[in-house]
Amino acid sequence: MPTFQYEAMDNTGTEVKDTIDAPSEAEAQTMIKSKGFYVTKISEKGTKKAGAKGKGGGAKAAAPAKKKAGPRKKSTFSFGSVSQKKLCTFTRQLSTLQDAGLPILRSLRILEGQSKPGILKNSLAGVIEDVESGNTLSEAMAKQPKCFDGLYVNMVKAGEAGGALEVILQRLAEFKERAQSLKRKVQGAMIYPCAVVSVATLIVGFIMYYIIPKFKKIFLDFGTELPSMTIWLIFISDMVVRYFYLAPAIPFAFYLLIKLIRKNKTGAFIIDWIALRIPLMGKIIEKTIIARTSRTLGTLIASGVPILEGLIIARDTAGNAVFIRAFQNVYNAIREGESMAVPLKEARICDDMVVNMVDVGEETGALDTMLYKIADVYDEEVSVLVDGLVSMLEPLMVVALGLIVGFIVIALFMPLIKLLNDLS
Repeated sequence: MPTFQYEAMDNTGTEVKDTIDAPSEAEAQTMIKSKGFYVTKISEKGTKKAGAKGKGGGAKAAAPAKKKAGPRKKSTFSFGSVSQKKLCTFTRQLSTLQDAGLPILRSLRILEGQSKPGILKNSLAGVIEDVESGNTLSEAMAKQPKCFDGLYVNMVKAGEAGGALEVILQRLAEFKERAQSLKRKVQGAMIYPCAVVSVATLIVGFIMYYIIPKFKKIFLDFGTELPSMTIWLIFISDMVVRYFYLAPAIPFAFYLLIKLIRKNKTGAFIIDWIALRIPLMGKIIEKTIIARTSRTLGTLIASGVPILEGLIIARDTAGNAVFIRAFQNVYNAIREGESMAVPLKEARICDDMVVNMVDVGEETGALDTMLYKIADVYDEEVSVLVDGLVSMLEPLMVVALGLIVGFIVIALFMPLIKLLNDLS
């Protein structure tokens, strides 16, 4: 069904701008008149034609020309997408300015003026230009996908339709801050293990490249018979010396291989299924996705976004092919008239607690509240699991490094002791 943008006046002479869904322009005008509004301009979204309703009610006059926006500011070169930290800060600031009662254009200009050159500043300049040209804020943001995703645009659209944009922006800011907080916690917990593994790899690589060949020369000069452990150690050292340039290429090639496999739907599903089966790490991935998608869907429903549209957005934020397929099945089932809990249980992507809470939420009409509670519970569980993973990795790394160093020491000293005994 087409969507029409219109400008009208109410009984007090106040100008009203909004959108309406109708089969045709004539029916759209009839629906607008039934609300007590007098149509001054109406046009179908995506077209440049606009009609102004005359006093006679049937004639259409040419629409007045829109006020031309000023010349667009020259944007700086940028690539990639805006960081979630910057977007989170922008959302909180925009929410504060709207809550203070500033017009949206003035708020956007203030934030665009204080932004540093980059993707966010360029996107805000484009949003300001489109809003000045007559587009709504959500329509302008939809044209900047590098900065504003589907979740952001739909929530802003819901806020505009409900006349509570400042409330929606505040809710969106809280959502972004919670997601950013969880992400920082997981990343911060993994810094120590990654640093230890990186330093240990460099040290072992140095030993293999510089130290072992010197011992090999000594053993060859004296013609010492080498045990199997030493032979294996020298073989590994020879491989490192001969193919040292492949050290950075191997992980990069592995990363590219995974990316290529994920280009295929079946390959992506298999890789994501395997990731969910990794001990402990798989549980962290699973619970993180459930927390993120539950909070996303709950925020959208609370903001007035239809559940089917919310499911599509939540599906796209999952980032895992197993969950994406499950959300698509839930979406299809709801379109056919089923409840959300039944296909969610059949998908087996979450435990019975989640299914029962969703079921209760649907029965009581408080689905958004239940989804918030699910997200809070799983955020807490992710924090506990991450702490447990870090606690478990520390002794595991110590044991692994001890075994590697012990293997090197024993493999080198066994032929040295034999050599000393032969010389004595």
